[in-house]
Amino acid sequence: MNIIETLALIDMHVHFREPGYCEKETILTGLKSAFFGGFKTVCTMPNTNPVCDNVDTLKYILEENKKFEEVKILPICAVTKNLNSKELVDFNSLKENGAIAFSNDGLPILDKDIFKKALESEELIISHLEDEVIEAKWQIEVFKQVLKEGIYVPRLHFAHISKKETLEIIRKEKHNCPNLTVETCPHYFTLTSKDVTDNGIFKMNPKLGSEEDKKAVIEAILDNTIDVISTDHAPHTIDEKLLPYDEAPNGITGLETAFSLTYMTFGLDIAIEKMATNPAKILKIENNKTIKIDLDKMWQVKAQNFKTKCKISPYENMVLKGKILC
Repeated sequence: MNIIETLALIDMHVHFREPGYCEKETILTGLKSAFFGGFKTVCTMPNTNPVCDNVDTLKYILEENKKFEEVKILPICAVTKNLNSKELVDFNSLKENGAIAFSNDGLPILDKDIFKKALESEELIISHLEDEVIEAKWQIEVFKQVLKEGIYVPRLHFAHISKKETLEIIRKEKHNCPNLTVETCPHYFTLTSKDVTDNGIFKMNPKLGSEEDKKAVIEAILDNTIDVISTDHAPHTIDEKLLPYDEAPNGITGLETAFSLTYMTFGLDIAIEKMATNPAKILKIENNKTIKIDLDKMWQVKAQNFKTKCKISPYENMVLKGKILC
């Protein structure tokens, strides 16, 4: 055994589904899954039903957090009302009531004027790039425009970057863009499109890339183009994920495998930097919590033992190294 105590992990990108989709996950099962994965702070995305674009839904999420306070929820609220409108939310009211950041999640803002106004709020805007290359280009240009005007201090975080071309664009621009940060997820540096099966187990958005994309993600983590490793934990029912690929929903459960996959690929220092230290800096929070890890422990992934409701994983039966002891 090689047991250490280190900073608790922070996940900037999870979907706990509640309110609205409790058959997929609840706040309680999501929190327990996070805890057993070594995460003691998580940022929940707003694509719930109702959408987390209002104080009542925000307060509901925070109230449910009291059922399992070992993990703290920092809610991310929508940028626009109902995610798909052109009407911005009340940033100040939501921030005062506990919102940590704002994102339109899987319904990205495609209107440049709305995106610019969101950046001018000076709140942390988390952008889910769906068409990565095209959206990264114009969003960086809008970000630079706001910077150049010199009135506001924009903060932009790119979620789940997965493609070589996108990373090349970001790498060229990042040194000119203070407060532009980037995340990826373990599935983008451990899996490729060659792993995809006929069902939805390996279906996610962005889709798994090529071997070149995988190598580019690894390189970007090592050279700090990528600041954060999150999970994009997005559970569905088993029946949904076992549908034929084209019919299945996007999403992967990642909270209980993320640390081990990152540790095995990059070692402890980078794992803690990208999964604990940097997220705290970007979110502007203190991370005083700790976890214990057996760095030498080998364990086999058995999704039936997961705490998440979604007992299915693309890493089923894989032997991983590094076990969270909580």
